[in-house]
Amino acid sequence: MPTVRIKPDTLDEENRRFAQVPLAKPVFLNSVPKSGSHLLRNIIRMFVPVEQQYKAQFIQHAILDDHVEAFDSERPMLSWGHLLFSDASAIETSTANVILLVRDPYKWVLARTRFFLSDEYKGNVEHLKSGALKVEDLLNLMIFGIFRKTPSMAEIFNFNAISWMGTGAHFVRYEDIIANLRALDSAEAEQFFGDLLGKCGIALPPDWRERVRLGSDPSQSGTARENLTGMGIELPEELPDMQKRLVDYAAPGLRGMLGYS
Repeated sequence: MPTVRIKPDTLDEENRRFAQVPLAKPVFLNSVPKSGSHLLRNIIRMFVPVEQQYKAQFIQHAILDDHVEAFDSERPMLSWGHLLFSDASAIETSTANVILLVRDPYKWVLARTRFFLSDEYKGNVEHLKSGALKVEDLLNLMIFGIFRKTPSMAEIFNFNAISWMGTGAHFVRYEDIIANLRALDSAEAEQFFGDLLGKCGIALPPDWRERVRLGSDPSQSGTARENLTGMGIELPEELPDMQKRLVDYAAPGLRGMLGYS
């Protein structure tokens, strides 16, 4: 079972500086892995009482049965995870406001590669860190998967994102979060975060900007790019043209469905 090393944050203490309104309905922050899950989670945490944050586990399908209490409508909680679409996940999350975070597949390939190569990730792909593979080899493995070890990009996006479309889940793009964080004082950012919080059933408070700034602080996220360690292989800032073509070949129409083309 893969393990992720994450340093603890101090957001619970920061959270208690603000007046918090209890959730009236469960909220589940679902996401495609390596799409900025901790960024979204940390931002929304700043608007929910600490006592209503479900921290027992990052919920995934294999352990869903052990964490159905996160979706109890009688005890509303904020929870998060990478939950693929299935009959079980649809039933359990039917009580909740579901947010689904996605990322441009071109950027996702690089983010997944970067994470697998970091010291923060330990799993059955440690051999990728040896330096024996070219960068292009690594990128292709992220796109097509590693036989009997890791799923392909198409499988991940199909089960964790596309299959949730039309079910009432509110999709949000990582790039839109970043763009509005960079223009946090703008009216557009107020509209964006007001809408995002509204989909969670949370009203936008007057001090929302301060909360968002605290929640989005990279130092509070153990998996933020700038906090990954042990990167012995240099990756490009942009996916090479051939790998972009391979993404489009491996998952035709995916970027268009997510609003990227």
